[in-house]
Amino acid sequence: MPEARRHLRAVRDPAGEPSPAEITRALVERARSGDMNAWSRLYRDHFSKLYAHIRYLTGDPQVAEELLQETFVQALPRIDHFDGRSSFGTWLHGIAINIVRNHWRARRSKAKALGGLEAVETVRPRRGDDPEAPLARKQRVAALYAALETLPDPLRLAFVLRDLQGLSPEAAAERLGITPNNLSVRACRARDRLRTILSQDNPLASRGAPS
Repeated sequence: MPEARRHLRAVRDPAGEPSPAEITRALVERARSGDMNAWSRLYRDHFSKLYAHIRYLTGDPQVAEELLQETFVQALPRIDHFDGRSSFGTWLHGIAINIVRNHWRARRSKAKALGGLEAVETVRPRRGDDPEAPLARKQRVAALYAALETLPDPLRLAFVLRDLQGLSPEAAAERLGITPNNLSVRACRARDRLRTILSQDNPLASRGAPS
């Protein structure tokens, strides 16, 4: 029996296997004590969802990979600060959001924003046949991400989580540590600003402005 399964005997329910939450708690405790095998398991368990989240925020798969690695690098020495009030995944997402914010502040420029803008179409494709030409779609996505660069970080995060990543108000609010009502207010303000920017700066993109 692998080491991880032997360790988890103590948290088994008499009626069956341990729950995913129990497994995660056991792995976190082992990682706190310096068990790198447990940390590797946590890394594998959370890699995909965290990568997808960061890619939505950045619009660039290469940058997302770099920021994902930075998230785990920062999380390991801070694992003692995880208090269990939220899930371990939510805690990791909070670290990732702070790292992305720092990335935005350090690299905020329109040229950078236009570098990987087709990622949105890749990770959230349209349903059915798309009547628009690929160039027109690329221009609209580029205009949207360039406009997002002009928003304050709180509004930008709210819009990306709700309108691009498609999280519920409750899930997005949990990621940002705010109430669902505050999240909805920020997302609405972001949409209003984006409509104004896109209609003024890019008539082509205004047809695809978020509603």
